[in-house]
Amino acid sequence: MAEKYNPQVIEKKWQQKWEADGLNRAVIDHNREKYYAMTMYPYPSGDLHMGHWYAMAPSDVRARWMRMKGYNVLFPMGFDSFGLPAENAAIKRGIHPKQWTYANIKRMRGQLRSMGAMFDWEREAITSDPSYYKWTQWFFLKLYDMGLAYKTMAPVDFCPTCNTTLAREQVWGEDRHCERCGTPVIKKDLNQWFFKITNYADELLDFSHLNWPERVHAMQKNWIGRSEGAEVVFKTEQGGYEIPIFTTRPDTLWGATFMVLAPEHPLVATLTSDEQRATVEAYVTQTTRQTEIDRLATDKEKTGVFIGAYAINPVNNERIPIWIADYVLMTYGTGAIMAVPCGDERDFEFAQKYDLPIPVVVAPKGWDGQPFKEAYIEPGTMVNSGPFTGFATIGKYSLDEWTPELAEQYGLPAHLTPETEGRVAVTRWLEAQGIGKFAVTYRLRDWLISRQRYWGAPIPMITCPVCGIVPVPYQDLPVELPEDVQFMPTGESPLKFHEGFRHVKCPQCGSEDAERETDTMDTFMCSSWYQYAYMDPHWKDSQPLSPNDMPFNPVEGDYWLPVDQYTGGIEHATMHLLYTRFFTKAMHDMGLVPFDEPMNALFNQGIILGEDREKMSKSRGNVVAPDDLVQAYGADTVRGYLMFGFRWDQGGPWDSKGILGVQRFLERVWELVTGDAGRRGGEQASEAQLRDLRRKQHQAIRRVTQDIENFSFNTMVAGLMEYTNALNAIRAAAPEVVRHPDWAEAIDTLILLMAPGFPHIAEEMWGKRHNYSVHRQSWPDWDEELAKEDMVEIAVQINGKVRDKIEVPTDIEEAEAKAKALATDGAQRYSEGKTPLKVIYVPGRLVNIVVK
Repeated sequence: MAEKYNPQVIEKKWQQKWEADGLNRAVIDHNREKYYAMTMYPYPSGDLHMGHWYAMAPSDVRARWMRMKGYNVLFPMGFDSFGLPAENAAIKRGIHPKQWTYANIKRMRGQLRSMGAMFDWEREAITSDPSYYKWTQWFFLKLYDMGLAYKTMAPVDFCPTCNTTLAREQVWGEDRHCERCGTPVIKKDLNQWFFKITNYADELLDFSHLNWPERVHAMQKNWIGRSEGAEVVFKTEQGGYEIPIFTTRPDTLWGATFMVLAPEHPLVATLTSDEQRATVEAYVTQTTRQTEIDRLATDKEKTGVFIGAYAINPVNNERIPIWIADYVLMTYGTGAIMAVPCGDERDFEFAQKYDLPIPVVVAPKGWDGQPFKEAYIEPGTMVNSGPFTGFATIGKYSLDEWTPELAEQYGLPAHLTPETEGRVAVTRWLEAQGIGKFAVTYRLRDWLISRQRYWGAPIPMITCPVCGIVPVPYQDLPVELPEDVQFMPTGESPLKFHEGFRHVKCPQCGSEDAERETDTMDTFMCSSWYQYAYMDPHWKDSQPLSPNDMPFNPVEGDYWLPVDQYTGGIEHATMHLLYTRFFTKAMHDMGLVPFDEPMNALFNQGIILGEDREKMSKSRGNVVAPDDLVQAYGADTVRGYLMFGFRWDQGGPWDSKGILGVQRFLERVWELVTGDAGRRGGEQASEAQLRDLRRKQHQAIRRVTQDIENFSFNTMVAGLMEYTNALNAIRAAAPEVVRHPDWAEAIDTLILLMAPGFPHIAEEMWGKRHNYSVHRQSWPDWDEELAKEDMVEIAVQINGKVRDKIEVPTDIEEAEAKAKALATDGAQRYSEGKTPLKVIYVPGRLVNIVVK
């Protein structure tokens, strides 16, 4: 009788064996091609949840497969261990963030090991270790030396009751109140540190060296938001103050009938009339409590206030009123816009609401001369536009994109030049008049990295009353977080009140009155370079640093870098994935790396929902604990269901019954592989059955290989199930096949194909037949000839409708296939005796008989 499959015993045994043997240790081997695989590391919240498993287990399958294909694979793991939850735990539970974090890491490390992934744990990187964040601080100093780090005033969400800044997740509700005390949150300007990511805006728009999803390209492109147009200077009627605006449509300048400033614009207070001051100030207060997302919402009613001042439109000297409105932001463009209601939907709504004029300056094809009922943003003919009346203007299109088809659609000339197209011609005229110029602007803003928090990497800067801002010397890194801190119930950073940390001697002049920066860095700073830390997480641990150091082991880096395959969630597209690209480009400019993109290829997985189809959360009570499932079914079963139950790029709702199907599958595989030894007697396998066995084997190799290559893990598991069923069917038909060498090869193939996805059971089954380890074996190749079907079913169609089906040899001649199709009952019945006009044969798929 076959031994029963016991995953709890098997999995623990092999995990210990792999660890003891260093099976997953990645070491340099110049005789093998390297493959650096990474999956996004977790935040140590305390428990590994199903989302972690869903992201990591299939990534592990791909890494294991690449190893079996002969690559030298590095697959590391670490912890993104700085962050606000640890600080909240300190306040709520009286536990120091370090104690809370490292206890969670210990627990989650054990949970990760239970997954059976091929993580190289000797390369584990923990971002809150001083040995890690000294290099985070080193990077800050290098960016500062390059002129890419600067300090300036910037608004933050602030609770006046708690007297502290708030992170986005601490601001609750539509009324934007503090999560702790319920007080309405206000905006407050603080002096904070930024990185000049905008210096790399155009480089970040170049995706030519990246094998990343088009969706990520589109999201980053939209986030960076490059726009070409003109900068035009308006002057105020009172005082002659210059207000530059950026517009992508300089051709519509003659339609600007009012101007709108952001409520935060520095000229608002100066220009506001005494009669309007109280109204304006109330509106500014109201607006600054809103988020940018709220202010830009397309379905939000447009509001604004006239400030009692006027500007002069420079192209026609018309006097236009100046308003403030919440849909204009200081963080985009110049914080001021010219409002052209006939050509912009928001401006049109605003003008209608406040009874402002809406002259037509770009007319569509066939315009009847009547006022617009809605804004027109497409190409048209310039009207009421001074010397440019009659010019064609092509709106959102460039001259390179303009085609005869578009010209016909909009009733405009097919051939346009910079001299005859409105936008370009007007821009050149503005430059000649000295009132404007060609300009490019971006939605992207510099990266604000200051956080008014304790549990983060301290910013290595000092403020001296004599010298001003002074960087901490490289050799003094790391600036370590003090552990003897008191956490305030208000959430204020204890670093502000820690005298020993805050007060320091100036490294430049020796003044005793200098103070450390008490802000810490955004945790995205840590994850922007962690792929380099995996080269050697203890690199130069006990050595003083210098600006000429390498921030990672160069020998390891020369071999392993850059990352070949990265996996993680699409939600990181415009933050982490953008920041790590910026970091690598800056490192390239520093001469640290010979490449300028961090990860060659990227794949984004979906998310696992609760059985109620909602996002898993403790508050909803729909969280599925992987530990319980591993205990009940084994890690291989959990891994298998996460792959089989969902398309990896989509995810879906958890099904507690679905996992049972994978459990039964593994039991069938176990019985198939281990149950042959006691079988005797029965029918011998025929040559046809052996040929079928080889065909199924090579088809399985082909399918599983292609599925893993394409990250299609659900169909990979389905292919393994089908192959298992096929082997069982062949064995049932001819029991003595188990004595044939081809059967042994077919079973070995099954184990090899199982190994990346189900590493424990594959290792156990391989060990019963061969020497350790299955994970050191080569991936099998398929033979296309052997994988070919002998027969194939093809459709017989009459005028494109399927009327019958026939089974024919795969290599059937065209004439024979047509003859067989014409002879079928379906063809005879539905052709009604008519002579075919045409008979079309598509090899391996169909014969279509065309009749009148």
